[in-house]
Amino acid sequence: MLEVKNLQVNYGVITALHGIDLTVEAGSIVTLIGANGAGKTTALRAVSGLERCAGGSITYDGQPIANLAPHEIVRRRLCHVPEGRMVFANLTVLENLQMGAYLVKDKQAIAREMAYVFNIFPRLKERERQVAGTLSGGEQQMLAIGRALMSRPRFLMLDEPSLGIAPILVKTIFEKIQEINRDHGITILLVEQNANLALEISHRGYVIETGRIILSDTSESLRKNPDVRKAYLGG
Repeated sequence: MLEVKNLQVNYGVITALHGIDLTVEAGSIVTLIGANGAGKTTALRAVSGLERCAGGSITYDGQPIANLAPHEIVRRRLCHVPEGRMVFANLTVLENLQMGAYLVKDKQAIAREMAYVFNIFPRLKERERQVAGTLSGGEQQMLAIGRALMSRPRFLMLDEPSLGIAPILVKTIFEKIQEINRDHGITILLVEQNANLALEISHRGYVIETGRIILSDTSESLRKNPDVRKAYLGG
């Protein structure tokens, strides 16, 4: 469903991605793990059009999308939940969700997606009139994912969904990610600092180091790999 080949991204004279390759099959959860500064977020931002590609190709659903405008990529039903959640702090929960559906013209489809979001995140329903900036970190993450779901994505990219969230809610967030993939058929590319959690719920993983993919395998095999265990899984 997504194929990245020899992707290069530069920040001025600094090369952030040195020609990475990765593939995400339809219906799967794929995770990209690595240390801070390895290039994980840059890879997602390049796919979603937020960073310009200096070289290589990005193919989504059989069509090239490298360097398309972000809204054109969303229109193709590929949606990105960025690191730090980026909710509209001065808008209510309901208004944030409605903003996520700005490209959807079918009112019945919008109503169905809203019902689905409230079903998987009942806490958002309880707080639909609350201003988003007053929510907890975990609730804001639920809202960010819910807002993305309102665009009716077929492919969802999640950047550090556990960042800044109380441990009691991290488990809930990851259970919901699995549920979205399993029950709603949405393909997911996940960037996550907590490699244990990421590999536990994903089907395949890639390890990125200083802008290069150094290893890829099934998530189960990566969890057993002694080098991966030592570097990312605490031994």
